[in-house]
Amino acid sequence: MSLGSTAAPARAVEAYNEDVVRKFVVMSIFWAVVAFAAGTYIAFQLAFPALNLGLEYTTFGRLRPLHTSAAIFAFGGSMLIGTSFQVVQRTCRTTLFGGRALAEFVFWGYQFFIVMAALSYVLGYSQSKEYAEPEWFIDLWLTLVWVVYLLIFLGTLLKRKEPHIYVANWFYLAFIVTIAMLHIGNNLAVPVSFFGAKSYSLFAGVQDALVQWWYGHNAVGFFLTAGFLAMMYYYIPKRAERPVYSYRLSIIHFWALIFLYIWAGPHHLHYTALPDWAQTLGMAFSIMLWMPSWGGMINGLMTLSGAWDKLRTDPGLRFSVTAVGFYGMSTFEGPLMSIRQVNALSHYTDWTIGHVHSGALGWVAFICFGTLYYMVPNLWNKVDIYSKRLASWHFWTATLGIVLYITSMWVSGIMQGLMWRAYDQLGFLQYSFIESVQAMHPFYVIRALGGVLFLVGSLIMVYNLWMTIYHGEAVQPVGKKGRREGGGIIMGFKHEYIEKNALLMLVLILPTVAVGGLVEIVPLFTIETTIEKVDGVRPYTPLELAGRNIYVREGCYLCHSQQIRPFRDEAERYGHYSIAAESKYDHPFQWGSKRTGPDLARVGGKYSNDWHVAHLANPQAIVPGSVMPTYAFLAEKKVDMADPAGHLIANRRVGVPYSDDQIAQAAKDLADQANPDADTGALLKRYPKAVVGDFDGNPAKLTEMDALVAYLQMLGTLVDFNGLTLKDLQQ
Repeated sequence: MSLGSTAAPARAVEAYNEDVVRKFVVMSIFWAVVAFAAGTYIAFQLAFPALNLGLEYTTFGRLRPLHTSAAIFAFGGSMLIGTSFQVVQRTCRTTLFGGRALAEFVFWGYQFFIVMAALSYVLGYSQSKEYAEPEWFIDLWLTLVWVVYLLIFLGTLLKRKEPHIYVANWFYLAFIVTIAMLHIGNNLAVPVSFFGAKSYSLFAGVQDALVQWWYGHNAVGFFLTAGFLAMMYYYIPKRAERPVYSYRLSIIHFWALIFLYIWAGPHHLHYTALPDWAQTLGMAFSIMLWMPSWGGMINGLMTLSGAWDKLRTDPGLRFSVTAVGFYGMSTFEGPLMSIRQVNALSHYTDWTIGHVHSGALGWVAFICFGTLYYMVPNLWNKVDIYSKRLASWHFWTATLGIVLYITSMWVSGIMQGLMWRAYDQLGFLQYSFIESVQAMHPFYVIRALGGVLFLVGSLIMVYNLWMTIYHGEAVQPVGKKGRREGGGIIMGFKHEYIEKNALLMLVLILPTVAVGGLVEIVPLFTIETTIEKVDGVRPYTPLELAGRNIYVREGCYLCHSQQIRPFRDEAERYGHYSIAAESKYDHPFQWGSKRTGPDLARVGGKYSNDWHVAHLANPQAIVPGSVMPTYAFLAEKKVDMADPAGHLIANRRVGVPYSDDQIAQAAKDLADQANPDADTGALLKRYPKAVVGDFDGNPAKLTEMDALVAYLQMLGTLVDFNGLTLKDLQQ
């Protein structure tokens, strides 16, 4: 397929490698529609759970990472790589380093990663880390592709024909380098077998939680912020035909942003088992982050000084400028929500979902739309987009969709938080958890309708860009192949030395983005009191481990937390607050970040085996108003753990103290725990307090239902808090 066939003859031989940029643009448009369609569908699933269809492949838990990965990595990632290839060539006045072969490898390699990741989620292969769900073999492939991408980008900077490195390229370079660091650090894992898909993360419990949100928050900070700020710094000046408002402000914006952002991850873990010093550090840096973020917003908006009239006639610029406004709003709301007292209300609620999507839709998607309305005519040698009227329809349809989405989530989120902590006049909790779920229904419908409008707007864009490529007015051929544009502005102080030396910039970026993570993460491994020394916590039995793997596979952490905060309402609703010791063998941790369903940290022993089986088979029959998918298929599937000893060995390699005896007896213990006729005396010596017996009502068959119920029945049962003092629980 040739993506350049409609270009004028003079562009057949071009100075820049624009063919790979065109390919990334086409795939960005495709993945945008996939991401928005998947997001809209799972939004309707939360309003109407029958849309889970009763199939294991279409449950919310499997489709949600499909949506997030399609939006962030497929749509957003393709846009970032494609625009970085265009910007670095044009601002350096040279073609891509490594020739067309390396660029083609990055394109096809990245698209292969996206397809493999999507298939793995649907088929049930996930390591259950938010925004980092792909299993180890897919992570390795992405690492290879990303290293080649870095080589191309850095090599192009090194062979540039411009003396200065333009500001957009600073942000692209920081984005590429930091994502590589985050990806490798967060995805360290030990596979059960070189030929198998399952792996166990290197870190566990509280350490894994902080490593995950060091990654998770900075995936937002560098993938969804720094990279798209690079687009702002190039494409808004191009469309406005104005220079960047303040080059000095862009310098402050860049270095302050990449230094401060990396510290902010712990604010996702307020009031959890993470030590207070780390939570406070994350909150402090999150609040400071507001200043450089708004400095960047001001720089972007003020670039339009003298060109505000273009907003009336240029829909693409209108998208970009509106995106900068959403960026400012999101980067004010984020620091606000990082304050512990605010987070106490907002965490685990839909408010967080509204915040994420105001940034994802309003900032990321809109800056991409504005960029696409510039890139497509430019790359296909057209005078302008096919229809400005259609672009305006897209703008207003998408804007209305965003408004419906985020306002419904703001209202429902605050309502959730207030309902969970509400007490009646007699001092009892006023609402059951399911009442808060039922109260969310109208807001979930409004959210889904907002998604429909946003999807419709994207389809309008697809038609408009298609018509631009095949029916747009062609630009008359010109003789020049390489125009000088976007070169660096000479500064009257020492920063110009950094701007002239790509390797020096790389060397300075690395410690700037690494120091925050090191300061926060390393002490969790060196301070002995990080994990309390309490009795009772033991490794999982083979059957419990199999059940936990099913819990991970089905994405249960997306709707259920396993972390009780030290609040009166949570203690009364769920039990004693969680401590770090309880999850010290959890590879990976399962604390969760959203409560569409109740917390499960102490669900063990609260309900009978029959209740769990019936609830998993038909949630709405047991809890009317529940939005949980049906998992009846678990009762039909045999436990897929061909080598239980191998799973225990893999866990021992990451620090779980399985003994040789436990490993040798793994296969027998797996079968005996769910066999009511088995002699389980030796098993109970190896695993005290293990629940034994038939779990699913079918003793003739060891099913995934047996395993999952066995796992649920042990949650929160190992530590006896009645015998502990406050000193025992101090970190």
